[in-house]
Amino acid sequence: MKLTFIGADHEVTGSCHFISACGKNILIDYGMEQGKDYFENVPLPVSAPEIDYVFLTHAHVDHSGNLPLLYAKGFRGKIFTTDATADLCNIMLRDCAHIQMQEAEWRNRKAKRSKDIQQMEPSYTMEDAEKTIKMIVPCKYGDEIDVCEGVKIRFTDIGHLLGSASIEVWLTEKNVTKKIVFSGDIGNKEQPLIRDPQFTEEADYVVMESTYGDRLHTEEKPDYIHDLAEILDRTFARGGNVVIPSFAVGRTQEMLYFIRKIKKEGLVKTNPNFPVYVDSPLAVEATEIFSQNQLECYDEEAMDLVKRHINPITFRELILSITTDESRAINEDPEPKVIISASGMCEAGRIRHHLKHNLWREESTILFVGYQSVGTTGRTIIDGADEIKLFGETIAVKAEICRLEGLSGHADKDGLIEWIQGFKKQRPKKVFIVHGEDSVCTSFANCLRDEYGFDTYAPYSGTEYDLISGTFIKEGVPIPIKKKESTLVSDVYSRLKAAGARLMGIIAKSDGLTNKDKAKFADQINSLCDKWSK
Repeated sequence: MKLTFIGADHEVTGSCHFISACGKNILIDYGMEQGKDYFENVPLPVSAPEIDYVFLTHAHVDHSGNLPLLYAKGFRGKIFTTDATADLCNIMLRDCAHIQMQEAEWRNRKAKRSKDIQQMEPSYTMEDAEKTIKMIVPCKYGDEIDVCEGVKIRFTDIGHLLGSASIEVWLTEKNVTKKIVFSGDIGNKEQPLIRDPQFTEEADYVVMESTYGDRLHTEEKPDYIHDLAEILDRTFARGGNVVIPSFAVGRTQEMLYFIRKIKKEGLVKTNPNFPVYVDSPLAVEATEIFSQNQLECYDEEAMDLVKRHINPITFRELILSITTDESRAINEDPEPKVIISASGMCEAGRIRHHLKHNLWREESTILFVGYQSVGTTGRTIIDGADEIKLFGETIAVKAEICRLEGLSGHADKDGLIEWIQGFKKQRPKKVFIVHGEDSVCTSFANCLRDEYGFDTYAPYSGTEYDLISGTFIKEGVPIPIKKKESTLVSDVYSRLKAAGARLMGIIAKSDGLTNKDKAKFADQINSLCDKWSK
């Protein structure tokens, strides 16, 4: 009965844990890594065809996004998750496949023009995603599910995302039963739409996330409605757009919930009938799934609206953009507007086009409403960059940059501590701290041990633990990722930078040229830039 730590160990994304017990091989989550990776992950201990089951905490791609890759490598087992997560995976995994195939197509077009760029294959295809979706077994919150002899599970609402859950896993071998609880991502209390995290009262072991384990959101709960209305009002007064990079699932629906309230109460005076564009086919589908899962997942306030036949996340001026032509038309319209688009960390998707059209505009506002992982474009902007690269072009950052502080789907440090203290009937023998930045995993583990008396450990990838004896089989060590760069590419890039420096030197000495020659020189440079920025 062995637990092995694979991913999201001293890192925030790429969640993956492995259990070998009762003659079965089980994964809990199999997510993509997003943003900058700092440490190497060990490979799965067995091949994909040898994995029998996956237990999935929720649909966010850093927990679910590699499941089609697992299928592509031969996995043919069952994926257990909640009803709402199953619905969301139906759209999110297909969207991931679409992005993978798009990126491969884009890169391969560039590879044809350059010998220094290699052809690439997508990690998985749409067919892989669709066949993965067919392997999902939807489950109800609170039901005890006998997976196979010796393995039983139960999903508990953890309040992070529609359908998100902590997972209780009972393992029985030779009349010995051990219970391990995987927290998944623990939700922030009093989020719009969805319920607060529910507690679990007993466990032998807990594997617990620590994303916000070193910070508190705010002492007082922010007035999101008032703060958002102020941002909208002053931006519209300048004639600008409010661009909101937002995760298509969860955060987009929360923003629609807030904006519906703002419009109902008439809080934006400058342009009260402002249009709101949701420019993400995925977000449009996800919004429909939210409406379909109201009874099982909505909180009391949202359900009160539903009972009065009011949809909490829609209003008259809401415009849903599906096609690329509809997306392009948004920035051609001069009317001040709200643009909500994915991805939430600005790493891919249509949001990058909207940033290209608005980041350089002093009258516009870029409003961040979610966590920005280290190494992502969103984090770079928030950290104060003067310019960023988009589609090979340098874009100046002149727009107002704002954040809705405290708006997070993750519990803060106090929320995490409240959740782990909920184990009142049986205090866990050991709490494994995962899913946080390197220093946060360590500091939060120390906090729980020194201040609250828990036996804690923050494992690195490769750590193996015997759940019956309660001893380590192997302790993983941090292996920093080495930058992979071919000598040829490095040398060629150095030549390119040297050529750029030479060009700047010539420009610096061109003051003595005639205006006609200067104009001709500028046109030639712009023509060259146009050629290589496509």
